[in-house]
This record gives sequence, C-alpha cells and structure tokens, in this order.
Amino acid sequence: MYRYTLILAIAFAFMLQSCQQPGGNSPGSEFMPDMGHSVAYEANYYNYYYNNTWGSEDEYYDFAKPKKPVVGTVPRTSSANISIPSDVHVTAYEYEDSEEGRTRAMNEIIDNPYEITDASIANGKELYNLYCSICHGDKGDGNGYLVRDDGGVYPVQPANFLNDEFLAASNGRYYHSIMVGRNLMGSYKDKLNTKERWDVIHYIRSLQAKKLKLAYNQYENTLNAVDRPAGDIVVEEEPAHDEMEESHDHHGEDHDGDTDHGSDGHDSDHDHNENH
Repeated sequence: MYRYTLILAIAFAFMLQSCQQPGGNSPGSEFMPDMGHSVAYEANYYNYYYNNTWGSEDEYYDFAKPKKPVVGTVPRTSSANISIPSDVHVTAYEYEDSEEGRTRAMNEIIDNPYEITDASIANGKELYNLYCSICHGDKGDGNGYLVRDDGGVYPVQPANFLNDEFLAASNGRYYHSIMVGRNLMGSYKDKLNTKERWDVIHYIRSLQAKKLKLAYNQYENTLNAVDRPAGDIVVEEEPAHDEMEESHDHHGEDHDGDTDHGSDGHDSDHDHNENH
C-alpha cells in the first residue's frame, strides 16, 4: 500500500510541475524542447538561444554569417554588366512574351555580348545537346529524335537553324525564344544563365558556319559581322642563352672562313640575318 501511495505522490508532483505558470520568455519546464523549438536559422540573422542545444553559440554565429550561393544559382542581376540592346543598360529581361516583345527583341538585340571563344562554343555544344538537340537535331537541321521515324512524330516541326530564314535571323530571335519560348517550345531561362544562353547561340552559329563552309571560331568569323572572335595574343619567346651563344659561334666560324668580302659574302651575311 505504501508503494502505491508513493508512486501516486510522485506522479502528482510531476503533474503539478508540468502545469506551472510560464514567466517572461519561459514557457515553463519543457522535457523535450527540440520538439517545440525550431533549430533552423536565418541567413544574416543571429538569434542564438539556449533551447538550440545542438551546438555552441560560436557555431550558431558561424551558421548565421553570409554564405556563397549554391553552385548553379542564377543571379537576377547576372546581366548587369552587359548591354542588351547595346544602347540600353538593363538588369532584367525587358521584352514581353508577346509578338510585339518578340519583334522588339529581334530588332534591338543584335550583338552577342560575349566574344567567340573555343570554350564558349564547347560549352554551348554541351548545353545544346542536353536541351536542344532532341528537337532541333544534332546538326541544327530540325531533325531531332522527337520528329524522326525512330522517335515518333512530333506535332510541330522544330525550327531548322540551317535554312535561309534562321541564317539571316538576328541574335535577338534566338535569345528571345530561349527566354520566353516559342510555339510548343517552353522557356529555358530557368535552365540556363545569361552566359550559357549566349554560349548556345554561339554554338548554333558555328553549326551554320559549318554548313556554309565558313569560319566561326575564336580566331575568325566569316559568318556574320556582329559576333566578335576573341582571338589570341602570340608572344614570341626570346631564344635561350645557349642558343644565342651557339648562333654567335656559328656566325664567327662563317666570318673566319670568308676569304672573299665581295658581294657573295654580303649576300651570305644578309641571308644569315634573315634567318634570324
């Protein structure tokens, strides 16, 4: 009997303890505080309190500090340093998803703001094969897997980038389609950042140049007059010290062996200098 009375007394004491009034910022006694208090944190907001028992105050302070964006994050201001069009500085895409917006983009977005490089074409090829080739084809001829006999009949023929219409199209036509879509093609602005979109356009231009047997690469562009090749800087190396000494030795031997200082000897020296 005494045992049961003791158990009831202890249970009653626990019941009273759990029903105590909260005071100030304290909700009273909590036996499992992590169930009632989030341990989440806000960036740039320091709010450490004792219920966050998973770490120290210093650790929470470190978590609250600014962090770099996740890899692949597309910043809203990624075009802040580019002029689209060349006479209007914008930080967001200002052309609406309408026929009027499309026409404006085609007429106003002329230059590719990124120079042609081998790296940009290679990156554009990788992205094109990932997102575009299934419809537009590996060669850009509109004969992708979805419209070939082995892939099924797609209800709408994708654009053929190699025909005269798209060869003459401005960069704005391509860029606007990537941003807002066209017909059954959806928008890819959430898949590609600004640089990647222009890399894809560089690669499409390279496919067009290949078809016409023209050049479109880091060193030369004979396809159009608006996209700029990056080119390269060739630095001629100075000859090594040993090579210079060897050259001087040979020059001395030739000079010692000359017995005729007439025109033949001068011609020989002249040829030697030209070789250098």
